[in-house]
Amino acid sequence: MKSCLVVDDSSVVRKVARRIIEDLDYIVDEAEDGQEAFDKCRQEMPDAILLDWQMPVMTGLEFLKLLRGYVGGAAPRVVYMVTEYDVGQIALALKAGANDFMMKPFDRDVLEAKFNEAAMAGA
Repeated sequence: MKSCLVVDDSSVVRKVARRIIEDLDYIVDEAEDGQEAFDKCRQEMPDAILLDWQMPVMTGLEFLKLLRGYVGGAAPRVVYMVTEYDVGQIALALKAGANDFMMKPFDRDVLEAKFNEAAMAGA
């Protein structure tokens, strides 16, 4: 079974994402900031990461750069979540190693599509 780490400082977003992703047969873990997420990745690297861009302690972009430089950190498929369509911010995330992005708030169909793409891609 594939695993996914949902990283967001909002417990509501984490819970909603968890329910949807678990329905897609993923084992889901949660982190509320980039530092907690990186610590979890060092313990066990997930297959996929749903990553918020703006968080306390360590932002999504800082986490992404750290993850991609870490041993095994190139493997997870990372979907970067943004709250506004900021082309510059999205470009930075893609350059840092995000595989895809999506807008928040999201709905079930959008999130499922991102993770069905991941399943089809074998990530």
